[in-house]
Amino acid sequence: MEYHPQPAPGTARPWAFPAPERGALPNGLTVLRCHRPGQQVVAVEIFLDAPLDAEPQGLDGVATIMARALSEGTDKHSAEEFAAELERCGATLDAHADHPGMRVSLEVPASRLAKALGLIAEALRAPAFADSEVERLVNNRLDEIPHEQANPARRAAKQLSKELFPATSRMSRPRQGTEETVERIDSAAVRAFYEAHVRPSTATAVVVGDLTGIDLDALLADTVGDWTGNTVEPRPVPPITADDTGRVVIVDRPGAVQTQLLIGRIGADRHDSVWPAQVLGTYCLGGTLTSRLDRVLREEKGYTYGVRAFGQVLRSTAPDSASGATGAAMLAISGSVDTESTGPALDDLWKVLRTLAAEGLTDAERETAVQNLVGVAPLKFETAASVAGTLADQVEQHLPDDYQAQLYARLAETGTVEATAAVVNAFPVDRLVTILVGDAAQIEEPVRALGIGEVSVVTG
Repeated sequence: MEYHPQPAPGTARPWAFPAPERGALPNGLTVLRCHRPGQQVVAVEIFLDAPLDAEPQGLDGVATIMARALSEGTDKHSAEEFAAELERCGATLDAHADHPGMRVSLEVPASRLAKALGLIAEALRAPAFADSEVERLVNNRLDEIPHEQANPARRAAKQLSKELFPATSRMSRPRQGTEETVERIDSAAVRAFYEAHVRPSTATAVVVGDLTGIDLDALLADTVGDWTGNTVEPRPVPPITADDTGRVVIVDRPGAVQTQLLIGRIGADRHDSVWPAQVLGTYCLGGTLTSRLDRVLREEKGYTYGVRAFGQVLRSTAPDSASGATGAAMLAISGSVDTESTGPALDDLWKVLRTLAAEGLTDAERETAVQNLVGVAPLKFETAASVAGTLADQVEQHLPDDYQAQLYARLAETGTVEATAAVVNAFPVDRLVTILVGDAAQIEEPVRALGIGEVSVVTG
C-alpha cells in the first residue's frame, strides 16, 4: 500500500499585530477600524468611560446592572423585540462593567453589520431601563451572589481584593456588588448612572473584520453618529494603593477536600518598561504545563491538576495624567490542591520561588517562553473578535495603537537575566498575600509551621 507523501512545510511569512486606522465622528466618538480580509464575522467593541469607582456610594453593582440593561429594551423596541431583532441579524451582543469602564461587544456577519450597528446605537442612545426589566436583572444578580460565595476560586479572589486594598477603595469590594448594595438598585439609579457617564465624547468604537464593499463611514454616521451627549471634564482618577505585607488568610470551609489557593500582590502595569520582561518571566514561572510550578507541583509531586502564575491589569491611566498614577496589575499564582497536601504544596511552592531568586531562569526556559508567546500570536489573533478585544484593551489602558505589535518585538528581545529579575521582583517571597479557601481545622497548623506570614482565619 502506497501512502501520500508527507506535506512539506510552507515558507514562514512575517506577521505583525494588525494596525488600526484611527478617526472620530462629529459627535466626539473615537473610532478604530481594522480591515481583516476573509473575516466575514465583524467584531465591534465599544468602550465607555463609566468606571466602577464612579458608582455612587452604597450602590456597588449599578454599573453591572446598567450594562446588562442596555439590551433589555429601548425607546423603539421592547426587550423581547430587541432580542428578536438581534437574532434576525445573526448577531450576539454582550456588555459588562469593570474597573476601567464598560465594554459593549458585538459580533455579526458583515452582510448584517448595518442593521446590528443600528441596534447597538439604539441601545446606547435611548435605553428604556424599564422598572420591570431592572427589577428582574437585580433579582438575577442577587441569585448569583450565593453561587459565587460557594465557588472557591471566586471566594478567594474576593478575599484577596479585600486584603490588598483599603476599605475605602472600590477595588476592595466585589466588582458586581454585594447583596446589600445590589438590593438598593432601581431603574432611577441605573438611569442616573447612565446619564452621568455614557456619552459619545468619552467613548471609543473598535470595528474589525472584512470591510470590503462596506462604506463604514456612512454606516457609523447613520447609526452611532446620531448618538448625542454633553462633553464632560476628565474625571480625577484615584491612585491605587495596596498592602502586600506577607500574610496568610484562611477562608474556612469545614469538610472541604481541596484547598483553593490564590497568592497575589500588586505590580507594574503595561506602561512600565518592565512589563515585557515581567510577562516573560511570569510565563516561565507558571504560564503553561511545562513551567516551573507545574513541573514541581503537578508532574513531580502530584499535588494538583495545575497551578498558574499570571499578571492581570486592573486599571491604567495615561502616563501624563494629573494624578501621576499609571495604574497597576494584579500579579498572582492560582490553583488548588488536596486538603492534606496543602502544607507541603505551599512549602514546595515557596521553594520554587526561592530557587528562582537564587539561581535564575535558564536560557532554555526563556527560549521556550518566547516561542510560545510570540510564535502562537498569529493563531491567537485569528478572529476579528480577538483583535477587537485587544485593541479595546489598549484603549481602556491608555496605550498607543501599536502597543501590541511593539510588545511582541520587545518579548523577543528580552534576555534571560532581565526576565529573571522581573519575575523575582514580581513575586518576592516575603511580600505575598496568600488566600486559602479550605478546611481550617486541617490546614491551619501545617501552614503556620511554614513561617510564610501571619495566619488568620475567617468564616467562609
